[in-house]
Amino acid sequence: DLNECADSPCKDHQYCLNTEGSFACKACDASCVGCTGKGSEKCKTCASGYMKEDEKCTDIDECNLPEKVCVKENQDCVNTSGSYKCVCSEGFQDKDGTCVQT
Repeated sequence: DLNECADSPCKDHQYCLNTEGSFACKACDASCVGCTGKGSEKCKTCASGYMKEDEKCTDIDECNLPEKVCVKENQDCVNTSGSYKCVCSEGFQDKDGTCVQT
């Protein structure tokens, strides 16, 4: 079997998997920018919203950062994979970008 992966035939956001007589390009983990294999521990660098922790790229919880990311009144932060979103607190609804009491 010839290792076709030696020539790096895959795109930047993929890794090469050598198979008998061929190869396959597989997508890198969402936490990676470039990778050498499957999973968040094989990232070349971490994607935005992720940081290297215990040799893996893990999600940054922006809602627990010392500096608040959701600064409008009556607004709560919700952490998402690689990011966050700001939502109106319970009992409030978004009206033209402002959280007003319902």
